[in-house]
Amino acid sequence: MLPEGQDSGAAEAVALLEQSRSSLEALDLPLDVPGAAEARGAIRAAVAQLDDYILPRYRRLEAPLLAVVGGSTGAGKSTLVNALAGYPATRAGAIRPTTRQPVLLHHPSDAAWFTDRRILPGLSRITGTPAQAATEAYAGGAEPAAEPAGTSLVLLADRSIPAGIAVLDAPDIDSISDDNRRLAGQLLAAADLWIFVTTANRYADAVPWALLLDAAQRDVEVAVVLDRVPEDVEAEVRTDLAGLLQRQGLAAAKLFVILESTLDGQGMLPAGAVDPIRAWLEELAADASSRAEIARRTLGGAVRSLAHTVRAGAVAADDQYAAAQRLRKMVEGAYEAATVQALAATQDGTLLRGEVLARWQDFVGTGEFFRGIESGIGRLRDRIGAFFSGKPAPSVVVEAAIESGLQAVVVEAAAKGAEQSDTGWRVDPAGQGLLGGDDLSTPSALFPDKVAREIRAWQADLLQLIRSEGEDKRFTARMLSFGVNGLGVALMVVIFAATGGLTGLEIGVAGGTAVVGQKLLEAVFGEDAVRRLARKARSQLEERTRKLMHAEAERFLSRVPPQKQQSEAMRSLAERLHTVGAKAATEAPE
Repeated sequence: MLPEGQDSGAAEAVALLEQSRSSLEALDLPLDVPGAAEARGAIRAAVAQLDDYILPRYRRLEAPLLAVVGGSTGAGKSTLVNALAGYPATRAGAIRPTTRQPVLLHHPSDAAWFTDRRILPGLSRITGTPAQAATEAYAGGAEPAAEPAGTSLVLLADRSIPAGIAVLDAPDIDSISDDNRRLAGQLLAAADLWIFVTTANRYADAVPWALLLDAAQRDVEVAVVLDRVPEDVEAEVRTDLAGLLQRQGLAAAKLFVILESTLDGQGMLPAGAVDPIRAWLEELAADASSRAEIARRTLGGAVRSLAHTVRAGAVAADDQYAAAQRLRKMVEGAYEAATVQALAATQDGTLLRGEVLARWQDFVGTGEFFRGIESGIGRLRDRIGAFFSGKPAPSVVVEAAIESGLQAVVVEAAAKGAEQSDTGWRVDPAGQGLLGGDDLSTPSALFPDKVAREIRAWQADLLQLIRSEGEDKRFTARMLSFGVNGLGVALMVVIFAATGGLTGLEIGVAGGTAVVGQKLLEAVFGEDAVRRLARKARSQLEERTRKLMHAEAERFLSRVPPQKQQSEAMRSLAERLHTVGAKAATEAPE
């Protein structure tokens, strides 16, 4: 069953508006890309306006109009509202800010429209009477302290306000209080029409005109009240302001002038000062079709503005997605380069420098060994076997040297990846926001230990490969003569033995020692098996290296919020909203 006052077309429009609200509320813009802060603010404001005005107005077009009285500090908004009511219903004074709890005056017969939080549902209600308002006003007295300022709405029922229209006194749009400025914007966004108050010496100020131009773009019904105008310049000022309004697309705005006068002891204007404004409000209240036309026009403009916000949200979502992809690629590229650097060092002979090369030479007895290579593998096996039987197991020393050298290579490469990623993010506003005060330009504190553990695990895997190959080939006896660890060391040297990174004498030494390892392994397993073992061991090393680099990259990548490409759906939603807004401006929901 449809809510009272809605036909199926209106119900479909409300469903679209509710979908828009859900989409905007779900739109996350966490990255500090250019324009993100403005987009977040616009989205918050749009969601608030949907709750405060668009949805409730679309559901009940026949509800009373809400006229919000707004303007700059000291323009005389509260004085105007008090004059319309005929008593000091809201605070007016020289101390700023004055209006902190907005006061809404309505005819008693319209009370239900405002007490049920149909509009401005986020503000609690404080109900009162004109007598209470007059009693609590303003011989320097404090306003009611029932609730914190900016969280409640004071409702005053009074027969001096015509049925069908309510008047709300809003805080200053340029208040020194952030909360007041926010509340003023919220109330103006919930208005069917604006009564904008300015003065003879401030009507050209930038702040009020920014709001008036926004009203013009949204087709909000506007009445401008030019307050405190000296009688001798009334015609000149009125003409000038009317020209400004026309040039800015507000030629249809009502323009009222209140002449400069002395207020009485309660801060009230002279009798009759606001009669033209009161007459205009009464005329609107008495004409249901005029009220409906104003409501439709303002509603249509608000929905079209919402469509613009949704479309801008799609652009912001695209910007977020692009920034997230950019930051991810930056890190992934840096750590992929680090991985390539580390793995290259395991294939170009770099690891057979220094300590690793010296320990390998100790292991095989390089000098005499090279001279005996041509004598055949049998002699080689005898020498290695004698070496094992007569000396402590030196393969452990070589393994330790390889572990240390490989660890240094991986840590150095990761350090470059971290530095490159950190530097890249810090010159990108989005990345800078994700880093905050954290310094990720060096590897994590435990990274060297993790690398060492992975290398030892790889060495253990490599020895297991040799054991498995020996079992398959029934080479146990020959394996025992050389030792599994000795064969493991020989396989590591074969894997690292390419000489692209070596120079001079190192090439001959490393190349020669690699030949020793190659021939030893081939004697035990055969040429094809050695190639297979080397490929598998190298693949396992690459897998472990990538795992280490990926974990380091995650220090950055885990900070990038997940992003969904939702802009196309939002653009489609915006087009539908624009159509609904255009229709709302001309057709009343039945």
